[in-house]
Amino acid sequence: MYALSVLLAFMPVIAIFVLLLVYRVAADTAGYIGWAVAAGIAWLYFDTAPTVILLSSVAGLVASLPIALVMSASILQITVMQETGAVSRVVALMKSVAPGQQAVQIMLINVGFGILLTSLGAVTVSILPPIMLALGYSTFAAIILPALGYDALCTYALLGIPAVVYANFVGLPVTEVGGYFARFMPAISTCIALGMLYLAGGMKMVREGIVPALIAGLTAGLVAIFMAKLGLVTITGIAAGLAVIAALMLYIRLTGRPLRDRSLLNEADMAAERRHSLAAACSPWIILTVVSLVLNAPFLPFFDLTFKQWSMPLEIIPKSPERLRIFWQAYFWVLVCTAAALPLMKATRQQVSTALVKAGKRAGRPFMSASVFFAIAYVMNHSGKGEDWSLAQPLHNMVYVMADASASLFGKMYPFVAPYLGLLGGFISGSESSSIAMLTKLHLSTAEKIGASGLVIAAASGIGGGLASVISPAKLQNAAASIDRIREASQAIRPAFVISVLITTVCAVMTLFWAFP
Repeated sequence: MYALSVLLAFMPVIAIFVLLLVYRVAADTAGYIGWAVAAGIAWLYFDTAPTVILLSSVAGLVASLPIALVMSASILQITVMQETGAVSRVVALMKSVAPGQQAVQIMLINVGFGILLTSLGAVTVSILPPIMLALGYSTFAAIILPALGYDALCTYALLGIPAVVYANFVGLPVTEVGGYFARFMPAISTCIALGMLYLAGGMKMVREGIVPALIAGLTAGLVAIFMAKLGLVTITGIAAGLAVIAALMLYIRLTGRPLRDRSLLNEADMAAERRHSLAAACSPWIILTVVSLVLNAPFLPFFDLTFKQWSMPLEIIPKSPERLRIFWQAYFWVLVCTAAALPLMKATRQQVSTALVKAGKRAGRPFMSASVFFAIAYVMNHSGKGEDWSLAQPLHNMVYVMADASASLFGKMYPFVAPYLGLLGGFISGSESSSIAMLTKLHLSTAEKIGASGLVIAAASGIGGGLASVISPAKLQNAAASIDRIREASQAIRPAFVISVLITTVCAVMTLFWAFP
């Protein structure tokens, strides 16, 4: 009976994995089926009350709103910027930076700009591939490098939403959780930088570009540690992206190489320059950066006001309210800052209308894909509970059974396995936030059984979930579609898989070292 309980507890994850890999079902569709499997097993085998399943699912959907809505808001923002020509102006700048210095260009564009733009909610796998292709990189490099460059600091993407999700699940303030992720960052971000060079040009490129790779990786990692100590977790990505760009610019200056070469620009690029100033083109991100700094500065009252005092608790599950925090959330300010920048981008009514229609078509499925995996996590977390929301039998809880089986199977080696589970969760769900939502309770429960630090293990799993971005079919297809090479996305998965597993192994070793007090 126990073996059957273990099999059924893992069945939703197994079902989603098979649907994605074997039957190539879309992520949102696989999520719907996974939720049906989880709900059915929770009800029929683990004796979960139907009202618990229903309300847990609703609570999961509400909990997913920060990530689901910020994805939608970001898609709208970048669509508006595309329609107004702002993105073309940014592309014109990047094409001319660090001419003839491939390693520096790769770090500057995919790590520096990649981390910065991802932190502000931009879709880098849509923006950066055309730039890489225009600079003369291969189709393979143009697809895979933008998908990999920001992965180390994926925890701090979308104004720190994955870190906020982690904080909610472990029950700690978001200002206190940054250190659990940041300790991994110098090593992981450096590994990613070196991995990018290898994918772009083999060991020859690694040898030629090891200095800028070390500069980019260590700068990003050390800034993450510094921001964690300041408690500025939600704006870590902004600071790290800017720091990497500044450090690489300084490196170029010190080596005596040119910063820009305008001869690389074509007539379309020059037309984009005439149409918009750089400041106007980047105005949504500039305004959002300023607002983010003001909202999260510890010496100003706005974080306490919008995050704590105006937390807007909504009690769906008894004694466990979901805090909406609308006036702090990234999606709210992405929309506000985009609207504020419309006059600066000289947006016409027709352009805005077209952007709304396009964004509506693009955002629907990513929104539901992000939401449904939170619903699955909440159903599994609350499985086995009766109408009074009490758990009479621990073995009726799916997460408890999974944790018990994992502890028995892996024992003290579980911290080594956790980052791989995060990688799997990120691949299945399509985002680090969803992976954190699905696995954090499992990690905390398993860690308690083996006497390890659940916070460290859950953070390491989150990093694994972030590394899954480079093997996510949706992200690779997005990158390939942006340069009209959609059929070539599949060619990037195998080498991306090898790199992601190798870097996850580094994370796993570090986790095993730090997990036990």
